[in-house]
Amino acid sequence: MARNSIKILPGALVCEESKLRGDITIGSGTIIHPSATILAEAGPIIIGECCLIEEQVKIIHRLPFDQQDKENTPVLIIGNHNVFEVDCHIESPKIGNCNVFESKCFVGNKVTVTNGCIIGAGCKVTQEQILKENVIIYGEKCQMREGLDRPGLQTLQMETLSKMLPNYHHIRKPNKKN
Repeated sequence: MARNSIKILPGALVCEESKLRGDITIGSGTIIHPSATILAEAGPIIIGECCLIEEQVKIIHRLPFDQQDKENTPVLIIGNHNVFEVDCHIESPKIGNCNVFESKCFVGNKVTVTNGCIIGAGCKVTQEQILKENVIIYGEKCQMREGLDRPGLQTLQMETLSKMLPNYHHIRKPNKKN
């Protein structure tokens, strides 16, 4: 793995205790809790604006075993306004906008997540697929249905965290300009 290259845009709130490895760009307004882990093993990760990455979340960019030989590794792009709840594990190669990954869910590295999707608490999605927009995966058997609209934005929670986290944790300083 290459050396660490962490780019934090102004307005992002990244706790010093988070584990960031590889080439990672963090968009403005994104909040990364302590003990979140983001590993760019296979290539760069670009995290969009206003994402919420909570405690114990693991976002890992790695190639599927059948693609290990490829020379051109794609960039993992995570869109805007995504919520990664406590202890979810995400290896998806591409994530759109306005998605919610609920607590303890797992998304494998052959699953592409489009926009407005919700992966329910404890659900495990590993089969190769591209999730349609506004898909909701839920329940013990990870059933799938289409939602009527996209999940709401976490604006109030983000505002509260942006005031509270700096009082109790050391924050990494932004190092890139918009």
